Amino acid sequence: MPLQISDLSDAVLHTHYAVRGPIVARAQELEDHGKEIIYCNIGNPQALGQKPLSYVRNVLAACERPELLKVANHAFLDDVREKARYILEQSRYGIGAYSESKGLRFVRAAISEFIAARDSHDGVAQASNPEHVYLTDGASKGVQTALRLLIASGNDGILIPIPQYPLYSATITLYGGRQIGYYLDEESGWGLNEQLLEDAMRRAMKEGIRARAIVVINPGNPTGSVLSEDDMRMVIHFAKRHNLAILADEVYQENIYKPGLKFISFAHLMSKIEEREVSLFSFHSTSKGFFGECGQRGGYMEVRNVPEEVIAQITKLQSVALCANLPGQVLTYLMVSPPVAGEPSYRLFDEERNAILSELGKRAKMMEEGLNRIPGIHCQPIDGAMYAYPSLSLPAGRTDEEYCMTLLEATGVCVVPGSGFGQKPGTAHFRTTILPPTSQIEHVIDAIAAFHLQWR
Repeated sequence: MPLQISDLSDAVLHTHYAVRGPIVARAQELEDHGKEIIYCNIGNPQALGQKPLSYVRNVLAACERPELLKVANHAFLDDVREKARYILEQSRYGIGAYSESKGLRFVRAAISEFIAARDSHDGVAQASNPEHVYLTDGASKGVQTALRLLIASGNDGILIPIPQYPLYSATITLYGGRQIGYYLDEESGWGLNEQLLEDAMRRAMKEGIRARAIVVINPGNPTGSVLSEDDMRMVIHFAKRHNLAILADEVYQENIYKPGLKFISFAHLMSKIEEREVSLFSFHSTSKGFFGECGQRGGYMEVRNVPEEVIAQITKLQSVALCANLPGQVLTYLMVSPPVAGEPSYRLFDEERNAILSELGKRAKMMEEGLNRIPGIHCQPIDGAMYAYPSLSLPAGRTDEEYCMTLLEATGVCVVPGSGFGQKPGTAHFRTTILPPTSQIEHVIDAIAAFHLQWR
């Protein structure tokens, strides 16, 4: 008899991932039948028209086809040629061979230099150990490795923000752990609240759950919030008090739009306050920021305040998959070591980067203001990341799942219900990206407005 669904584990059956769930499946069906769909369900920039960075793709092309470097008068600029040759020399066998499990050594060294440069401010001289850096297939694989390491039994739990990115809830379920949701404070722009964290810990203890770590997504997905230094300090002290590791999802660190706000890494702040007793796992990716290279699957995980015998176990877990894909490792290298002023590629790279970030800032403002013009919808400020997570006033007995499915059928706009990310009981939300082209954002807002007023 063929494999039956009854043969599968409860962990598999109870694993859900909302951003690729039933609404998206229905969107694909409608698209197959000729309906125009605007996919606002996932942060996939190039699928919504963002162009790849010229420098990045040229270096990658030269690495994929090294013979092009021998062609006289080829279109590659001199610094592209130099960078590609360096990558090929350092990788020794090109990018079609395995690297060591942690990733290419020169890439890990460059990541450590990037982290040190990024975080050496406020009088803090930053350091990063390349041997504690792991190249991963996107940030997701790093997150999964950290959670696999931390969940040792069915009573082990991970604190995750509510709302959260469903990678966390799905992976915790798949690995047999327990979710400990802590609510973000919507009224304060989705900020952190120490009392809500302590409430979550008390509930976990009452249920016999051993909390192992706290997940913090900054800038926030799906909320678009940016954490203050005070909130981050509070999280670090909370983690120390309860013997928790911190999983810092920092993939949107380039995506901050509100003037005056800046990204602060947990690594920097922990160095600043000389905190060495809290283990830290930090994640970054080539999928977000201004690269938008989701399909290349590049990223890294940096680990701090973890003893060497645990580092050895992380390396063992990493080695099960042999290594992260090599083109993704190259993209990660280019993310942390871009062209600098004076190099031939710098001007165009700088123009393309600034144009992407500027347009994202405009779209964030348009989406926030547009949604807030719709009676019955309220959107907190979109200070960073790539999403809006507005609240909905719905008729009694109606759900945000119904709302989003009917919105899709009526308008072709594909968003994800708040139930897929988590929300306080009695509330309703949806998540939309801010990624459709600027010329299309107003259409999305107008479509939601017309639908919302009619559906109510």
